[in-house]
Amino acid sequence: MVHPAARRARLRVWTTFGILTALLCVLIVVSAGTGQLHIPAEQVIGALSRGWNAVVSDIGLTWLRVPEGAAVEHVNGEATLWLVRFPRIVMALLVGAALATAGAVMQGVFRNPLAEPGVIGVSSGAAVGACAAIVFGLGFAGPLTLPAMAFLGGLLATVVVYGSARADGRTEVVTLVLTGIAINAIAGAAIALLTFLGTTQEREQIVFWQLGSLNGSRWQDVLIVLPLTVVGVVGCVLLSRSLDLLSLGERQATHLGLNVERLHVVAIVLIALLTSGAVALCGIISFVGLVVPHLVRMILGPGHRLLVPASAFAGAVLLMGADLVARTAVPYAELPIGMLTALIGGPFFFWLLRRTRRRAGGWG
Repeated sequence: MVHPAARRARLRVWTTFGILTALLCVLIVVSAGTGQLHIPAEQVIGALSRGWNAVVSDIGLTWLRVPEGAAVEHVNGEATLWLVRFPRIVMALLVGAALATAGAVMQGVFRNPLAEPGVIGVSSGAAVGACAAIVFGLGFAGPLTLPAMAFLGGLLATVVVYGSARADGRTEVVTLVLTGIAINAIAGAAIALLTFLGTTQEREQIVFWQLGSLNGSRWQDVLIVLPLTVVGVVGCVLLSRSLDLLSLGERQATHLGLNVERLHVVAIVLIALLTSGAVALCGIISFVGLVVPHLVRMILGPGHRLLVPASAFAGAVLLMGADLVARTAVPYAELPIGMLTALIGGPFFFWLLRRTRRRAGGWG
């Protein structure tokens, strides 16, 4: 017989994932149909069904075909969906999932609720690497040069944070926050220098990185971010059990057979991979990795086996919703999505900082 508490917990898990899935589907249809060219929901669903049938037919799985819905009436509607809106939607899904997953794992590794790629400077470090590739015209890896340089910058920032914030086998809250402030300041100065050295076109690209935006996302960009995000999220899910052991304390986790140092190294690489994939093509989008894991943790609890995949889902939902607001809040203009996430995450971070300080009994 299943215990009532276990039954309620299971119901809460299924309900949470069900709501996130429903929100994701609704946002995909609404976002694809919203814009200067309005496309009704049934026509968006019809375009998706035709695209799905084309894919399964090409790979020989014709039994997976679905009934095709309504045709897009506007002469440019189909092209608008497949060349402009669907790539942007998929990019929002990937970037939101990457940043939220990176935040959840970072909080688990540092065992600190204030850890997040944007707050502690990892996103800024990745942005410096990407901006350097732009200004110096680097192309050693072809289209993967920007993600590669962003990965190196994010990895360096993560290593600096990890080394600076640890003392006597634990992560100090004050040191973590101050290290993030220092890295963001240094990265800001480096980006300012690169802006000074760049041409007018390069300066415009750097400004784009600082503001954060999904505008101009193409399928080529999606194909670059997709493998980075999939590898990073899957790797983080596989680390879930180890992160749960680490939450007991490093000494206890070691006694239980966990190689703590190896876990730290693998987690740092995965965090840098996820952050670089998001930053390299969409710029600095802060606080997604701070807000989402905390909201999910409040609902599902601290266990990483559920926290990590649920954070990926919720991050995708949050960023897609933020992008929809960024595109539609001001007529014939687009707000920087990084500004919107900062407006949400800034007050949340302030509240979390005060709560953490109260629980710690002061940081005097």
